[in-house]
Parts: sequence; C-alpha cells; structure tokens
Amino acid sequence: MVENINKIDVLAIGIHPDDIELACSGTILKHIDAGYKVGLLDLSRGELGTRGNATIRTQEAMLSAKLMNASFRHQLNLKDGFFENNEDSIIEIIKIIRASKPRIILANAIEDRHPDHARASKLIQDACFYSGLIKIQTSFGGIEQSAWRPQSIYHYIQDYHLKPELIVDISKFMEKKMELILSFSSQFFNPNSTEPESPISSKNFLEVVKAQARIYGRLIQVDYAEGFNITRPVGVEDLFTLL
Repeated sequence: MVENINKIDVLAIGIHPDDIELACSGTILKHIDAGYKVGLLDLSRGELGTRGNATIRTQEAMLSAKLMNASFRHQLNLKDGFFENNEDSIIEIIKIIRASKPRIILANAIEDRHPDHARASKLIQDACFYSGLIKIQTSFGGIEQSAWRPQSIYHYIQDYHLKPELIVDISKFMEKKMELILSFSSQFFNPNSTEPESPISSKNFLEVVKAQARIYGRLIQVDYAEGFNITRPVGVEDLFTLL
C-alpha cells in the first residue's frame, strides 16, 4: 500500500500520521463511499510524539488506511518538528502530487496550537503551486514526471476552533471516523496503555473530537460535520448546489 501510488481524485496530506484521521477522515470516507479515489500522504512519521514511535505510528497509519479503503498511503521522512519549507521538501511533495494527479488537496490547518500544522499548511500550498511549473523537473519510480497542479486546496481544521468557510456533512460516517482514530492505539485513549499521558490520550479528548463535529454540524443543521478553510474563492455551477 505504501508505494502503490496511482491516479486519484483527492490527496489528503498531513504532517503527522494521525492528522488526517482526526480532522478530515469523515470527509474522506464520504467521498470514497461516493466512488472517488482518495490517497493519503504523511509528511513525517511523527517521531517526536510523546507516545509510540515512528515504527508503531506507521503500522497504525497503514491499518487506518486499510480500514478506510484508501487507494494508497505514502510516507515521507521530513523531520517531525524540524522540517523546513525548502527546495528538498517541496520536491518530495511534488513527486507524489505528480504521481497521483489529484484534483483536490486536503491539507493541514492554516493556524493551530501545534506549530507544525500551520508550517505544513504553507509548505503544502507552495508544493501545489510549484508542481504546476513545467521547468521543475522530477521523476518518481524511474519515470519522468509532467507538471500537475491541483484545482483546489482545502485546509482541514485541527485543534483551534477556527471559523470554517466550507462544511461537509459527515453524519453517516462519524462512527467509522472514530474507529479510524482509534487505529492509533498508541496515541489515543487506551485503558491498557503504559505509555506517558499526553493532551490527546485521555477519553475526554475523543469526546472533544465528537463535540467539535457536532458544533460544525449544527452550523448546517446536520448531526456531525467537518470544517475547512480556503485561501481563494470557491466557484459553484449554481446556488442550489449549496446546502
């Protein structure tokens, strides 16, 4: 699953292996259920996390990807906490964008408690732009790549309760989302764990995740939803496509 990168409709990117599950896995499940192909990209392996280690978190990430029926999950080795928005980092992301040719990118929050999230948000934005420049040459798996720029980038909301510009109804998929989150048993509530406690390992944190989804759902009068921010206007065919 790690290397089987193929053409998809949506590429969800997170700096840490569980960012995607926490913030936008309901949206991913909904689109996979509708017949769209979704791939996942972890920029780091989350090696600085209080609990677990890079090997364990990779195993958990691959289990989650299998449960959600993602087309692939690929992991880069940018340094957790110390990655830089530089040419090397951008090129590594470009290679995956060009290999999978997504129309839509889901990316880290534009602002958040964890400093990695906003930094990754800008890094992903930059990589999407530069991926469309024909004079930047890349190859992946021994194959020369052509330029590709996604049509849209949607930034999922993470720890900070940001005001969303776009909200997706995930009511049908909320329970499955929680199952995916719990795939990361080293990170989240596990009464049998002997690891140190962290801000996200308590049972209360999982209730916060559900409560946040309820709050966003209330804004569009559904049970559960996920919120996204955008950096450019969204166009629609007609006003009746909006809830």
